[in-house]
Amino acid sequence: MKLEVYLYFKGNCREAMEFYRNVFGGDLNLTTFGESGDDYRKYKAEKDWIMHSSLTEGDINLMASDGVASSEKASKVELSLVGTDEAKMKQIFEKLSEGGQIHMPLEKQMWGDIYGRWTDQLGINWSMNIGKA
Repeated sequence: MKLEVYLYFKGNCREAMEFYRNVFGGDLNLTTFGESGDDYRKYKAEKDWIMHSSLTEGDINLMASDGVASSEKASKVELSLVGTDEAKMKQIFEKLSEGGQIHMPLEKQMWGDIYGRWTDQLGINWSMNIGKA
């Protein structure tokens, strides 16, 4: 079993996914509502909005869309990054938190790992735990 992340935006999915590609690297695939062959108006979407996108890099598979679901109120969701490569993880933290709000800077915690929390410039909540290799 594998859990994957699917984010919903309202008109800025392309911008969001390009931002995440700049952070993580990888292959980004985007399909607009207009390209889908379906009537985008039935989704209350614009033709240039993203119907489906995926960003894949190693163990990361981040998917996202613009559309109807983005108008619904969601419960709080936080994406968590875990790893042991401190230099790489700190670089990702710097990129993802730029233009956002850091709630807890990356600092060594009582359990011995480095941990931090932030909201990125797109309003997505993140946490990071850097453990020992």
